[in-house]
Amino acid sequence: MGRVLVTPRGEAIIRPAALEDVEAFRALRLESLRLHAEAFGQDHAAAAAEGVDYWVDRLRQNTGDAGAIFFAEAGEGLVGMVGVRLGYAPKAAHNALIWGVYVRAEWRGLKVADTMIESCIDWAAGRGARLVKLAVVTTNTAAIRCYARCGFTVYGIEPEALLVNGMYHDELLMTRRL
Repeated sequence: MGRVLVTPRGEAIIRPAALEDVEAFRALRLESLRLHAEAFGQDHAAAAAEGVDYWVDRLRQNTGDAGAIFFAEAGEGLVGMVGVRLGYAPKAAHNALIWGVYVRAEWRGLKVADTMIESCIDWAAGRGARLVKLAVVTTNTAAIRCYARCGFTVYGIEPEALLVNGMYHDELLMTRRL
């Protein structure tokens, strides 16, 4: 049910999230928000204050035909995550959005993100999506290169999309046609 990615660090399994992942999911998401606040719209303090029901609900909302979360799992546990969801409104259901891409530092540069993103693209294509979109801060050159390798192109810039610690961050808007 998952993809096996062989890397110099060992194997990573790219697989869909399960409700049993709730604690590991919470820990990984909070790590991403704490270490890279400028890369995510969600606030670390607000997310950290949420109880377990919130995290269970996030996993439930992102299973089935509306959305999915994929994890990269290695011997030490979860090492990466990414979410994908279809547009909420019927007129936008042909669009999918990738969100929350994060790979732990020691697993970066090994194509973990690329493989998770391909899982999202396959998921979206299997549900009839015609476009997959994402946003990335303009300063995150490694992520931009990853998305370009995965076939995404820039279609716009959202100026001052995020305000983090008094600094504004622009985001590139990227898409891949399926």
